[in-house]
Amino acid sequence: MALYAERWERVCGRHRRWLLDADADQPLENLDLGALPEVVAAQGRWAMVVRRARRAGVEPAEVFALARAVVCRWWDHALNWEHERIWPRRLHQVAGGDASGDFERWRAVGRDTVVFPEVVAVAGALLDVAVEELVWADSGGTRPRVPPADGRFGRHLGQLLGRPWLGPLVTTDGGSPLIAWKAAVIHRRRHSVTAHDAGPWRVPADQQPPTMAALLREQTREKAVGGSGTNWRSTVPPEQRMFITSLIEAAQEELLQLRGAHQGRTADAARFLLQRLSHSTSLLDQALRESALAAVNAGVALHDVEQWAGLDTGEAEEDDQ
Repeated sequence: MALYAERWERVCGRHRRWLLDADADQPLENLDLGALPEVVAAQGRWAMVVRRARRAGVEPAEVFALARAVVCRWWDHALNWEHERIWPRRLHQVAGGDASGDFERWRAVGRDTVVFPEVVAVAGALLDVAVEELVWADSGGTRPRVPPADGRFGRHLGQLLGRPWLGPLVTTDGGSPLIAWKAAVIHRRRHSVTAHDAGPWRVPADQQPPTMAALLREQTREKAVGGSGTNWRSTVPPEQRMFITSLIEAAQEELLQLRGAHQGRTADAARFLLQRLSHSTSLLDQALRESALAAVNAGVALHDVEQWAGLDTGEAEEDDQ
């Protein structure tokens, strides 16, 4: 049953258990939810999300997949969130009271269980037309601007999830599924929808969360080669990460605004395009240099950084000063 049940059907309310994937090559079949009534309650709320999705003409499975991709990306970053208290408590609970003995394994095994309430809440929010209005307002509406890090959408999301500090962390995470959803919503409001428009619900393959089996296999591989599994980004200060992602998001917004911007006289349209492209290029170049500096400061070899980023030693050393 666990192998085939959809993730929104994993809660067994009668026995207060979460059914795990049956193909993950690990001994547990389920996790105890006795101390986590919010996970059980989330499955009940999912039924309301399904009804809302169908009224909106959207497949509930697509909404769930997007919300899960959004929240699982947060899960990957949450170890660096100094104010996060909810997920660590749940993780220890599903581990029988203490996950510290095999922390990385429990993060893989317990991830979908721990984040399930947030996935359901985010799915409901993404279907809410009032939330779309917040995104539209943050973007400047008919007078486009780069959305602020502390915009109304982020504040609403933080309040909804019981994390008032969350907004700036997740709404400036360039390249994330949430940013892609926001961009698609804004694009639809500013431009007519075409038959080839994938809409805001599609999750690219590279943004889909790895399965529990894949996470456990990666941990096994890292142990076999003696790797620690530490990502250099985890050593970068949160403020610097936010600055880098805000640069990327600003460049993304600039480029999105170029769609359909070919109206008017040739000279005016060309000037507008070139100015916006130049600004976008400058933002991306700054993000590249900031990322290279962060990597060097985190201990990545300078030779590797300059090779990956296309910077010469003089440029990298100048940035490091």
